[in-house]
Amino acid sequence: MHSLALPTLLALIAAAFFAGAVDAVGGGGGLIMVPALLAAGLPPHLALGTNKGQSTFGSLAALVRFARGGMVDGRVARVTFPAAFLGALGGSALVLIVKPEVLRPVVLILLVAAAVLVTVVRPRPTPPRGIRAAVLPIAGTIALLVGAYDGFFGPGSGTFYIAGFVGLLGLSMARASADAKVANFASNLAALVLFAHRGVILWAIALPLAGGQMLGGFLGAHLAVRRGDRLVRAVVLAVVLALVLKVGRDLYLAR
Repeated sequence: MHSLALPTLLALIAAAFFAGAVDAVGGGGGLIMVPALLAAGLPPHLALGTNKGQSTFGSLAALVRFARGGMVDGRVARVTFPAAFLGALGGSALVLIVKPEVLRPVVLILLVAAAVLVTVVRPRPTPPRGIRAAVLPIAGTIALLVGAYDGFFGPGSGTFYIAGFVGLLGLSMARASADAKVANFASNLAALVLFAHRGVILWAIALPLAGGQMLGGFLGAHLAVRRGDRLVRAVVLAVVLALVLKVGRDLYLAR
């Protein structure tokens, strides 16, 4: 049974708050929390499981704030939520067949592509009633593929959701961040169910951290609603850079 000293737990709650805020805006909260949990002494499988256990609450809080701000398209959500959930379940099953490490070179290429998309693509104005019904299958495909990636490998899923919605649906950065949070919550929820079933979530740690994630997620979404595209683009690019450095380092060490 793993237990943490109070100062360590408080430091993790602070990290969860910061991770929740960053993740709500541009994805990448796991870049903060997984190393923090490992540094606190959790084995890798428990760190990953506990991170999903608490980060799901952060994505839910961010989703609630975006919805309250009127930025979540209900028609898109009805497509992307089940697609991302099923994708994440399928991706998790693939881990039993293919080792996630084989994805690292591909992830580096995808990260560069995501950075180009969010930097170069100029979003089209979104109609008052939301995106056209004709592109809903594209939204569902993005959610399914990125959800599978989230279940199989994980890092940067929120960022890939945003890049896909900006590049292929033509949404603004802030709207993409809001709609991406629906899919992100769905894939997180699927991962939570699987990790809980396997018994690799330390709830005594995950639940206190969930409080920090929820506050951070709500604040991050609030800032995205208020500050708009400029803030989201800056955070997404910062997350992409951090992910490129992490995945590149992992590739180098694995040689």
